[in-house]
Amino acid sequence: MEETKNPTTPAAPAARPAPSEGARGPRTERPERNGQRRGRFGGPRPPKVCPFCAQKVKYIDYKSADQLRRFLTDKGKIKARRKIGTCAKHQRRLALAIKRARHVALLPFSTESTRGE
Repeated sequence: MEETKNPTTPAAPAARPAPSEGARGPRTERPERNGQRRGRFGGPRPPKVCPFCAQKVKYIDYKSADQLRRFLTDKGKIKARRKIGTCAKHQRRLALAIKRARHVALLPFSTESTRGE
């Protein structure tokens, strides 16, 4: 028994607009940005330089609590590298110095507002 196949043609896809025309009408050309960002934080980003590398610091002293406070948030947490611009080596040393200063009570582990006092 031989079966006959019905030659069915695939359905033609729906007509799409031309590449230069979107669903909302013709596209407008975008201006070239040349390294500029758009949106809320527009403009070129300044290069971040590690503050310790810039001053050629060899040792981050845990006893200089005023200097270490700059790298803490209002809640007493250590700020992220991308926020303060430190390199990986100095971020590790900074974290160690802050932890040592907390241990000898030069810096707080948390603020009064987070402790509930």
